[in-house]
Amino acid sequence: MTPHYESISAFHRAIGSPPPEHPLLSLLTCQKLAECTLGDKPLTADFYIISLKKISAGEFRYGRTKYDHDGGSLSFVKPRQLVEITHVELTENSFLIFLHEDYLLGHGLHTDIRKYGFFEYEANEALHVAPREEQIMWHLYGQIDFEYRNNQDEYSRDIILTHLDSLLKYSQRFYKRQFLNRTALSGPTVAKFTALLTAYTERGLLQAQGLPTVKYLAEQLHTSPRYLTDLLKQETGKTALDHIHWFLLGEAKNLLLSTDHTIAQTAYQLGFDNPTYFSRLFKKELGLTPREYRTQSLN
Repeated sequence: MTPHYESISAFHRAIGSPPPEHPLLSLLTCQKLAECTLGDKPLTADFYIISLKKISAGEFRYGRTKYDHDGGSLSFVKPRQLVEITHVELTENSFLIFLHEDYLLGHGLHTDIRKYGFFEYEANEALHVAPREEQIMWHLYGQIDFEYRNNQDEYSRDIILTHLDSLLKYSQRFYKRQFLNRTALSGPTVAKFTALLTAYTERGLLQAQGLPTVKYLAEQLHTSPRYLTDLLKQETGKTALDHIHWFLLGEAKNLLLSTDHTIAQTAYQLGFDNPTYFSRLFKKELGLTPREYRTQSLN
């Protein structure tokens, strides 16, 4: 059975670490060549984990995916996500931040942290930081650590969360840089995505399995749904779901003009189980109902 930790203190006890300075927040560093472990089996917890590391040996697994070891990388684990770090050896110093959900209660970051899509990514899509970016992260970690180990008062939490918010904002900026610079990954994404949709249609899966989901298409591209959506949005300004809709509407326009199928038959052929939803989507995106489009185009 996968162990689940409701508190950071219980987690510290399980890994043989001294109690945290605060029950809802913990900061740990691992030294060069030191062996760091979070136990010998996968775990889940009610807290966020933010880590910066350079790994020379061992494994970091997030979800069901093995961590990409190349370079210095930041990874972000959300509460109740499966994570495993075993017998990791580091080429340089690393830090770990454990942040319980309850530490954010009553603060704006409690809501804002959900807008950071990288908490939804798989670990092999970790943020690969450049040396200058790494310095910024260590500086912000140092600011958090200074306040954390100081005599905490009524200002401490706000100061710590302000620095943490800055760390997350910088991470967002660096991810956008990564999307732009890693052209080997991002360049052909739209073409691959469209090719998958075409193959899905040609194999008759629209009728057999219904509309393709972002999750299904992301799995075919060996990525996560949120990362795929962010990548496509960076390239085109459109989300993965937008691209699915536009592809299907393109197929719909062709069917409406090349067959005498009813609107319902057209919807079913395209995998929609609700013709009314199909018609609403068509009008929302194209400004005409399917019937109006057919009539106007044929006339």
